[in-house]
Amino acid sequence: MAWIYLLVAAVFEVVFALATNASHGFTVLDASLLTAGAAAVGIFFLSLALKTLDVGVGYTVWTGIGSVGTVIFGSVVFHEEMTAAKAIAFVLIIGGVLGLKLSDRSGADTATDASPRTA
Repeated sequence: MAWIYLLVAAVFEVVFALATNASHGFTVLDASLLTAGAAAVGIFFLSLALKTLDVGVGYTVWTGIGSVGTVIFGSVVFHEEMTAAKAIAFVLIIGGVLGLKLSDRSGADTATDASPRTA
């Protein structure tokens, strides 16, 4: 379930970034409210995911998905330029995210350990 929470958090991270751009320095009310709401919901779901996932894995995957999603949707919604260098960087980020997902050992730990993680 932690990975589902993390994916939901990442979607709100993308919405947050796009709404921040659309707010034009928080001068557009609707976009400004969407920015604040998306940030709050995204961080809430991230916190749920981090109850189970290692913070290094969870946060990195969250920002990675958020970064790739923001650039992809930024090019579609705001007509930002998509270059070959950006595409290569996406592949590298996605590879890193997949590597972290595959190397995460906390999924096996959670079936028997219901207590929250502490630092």
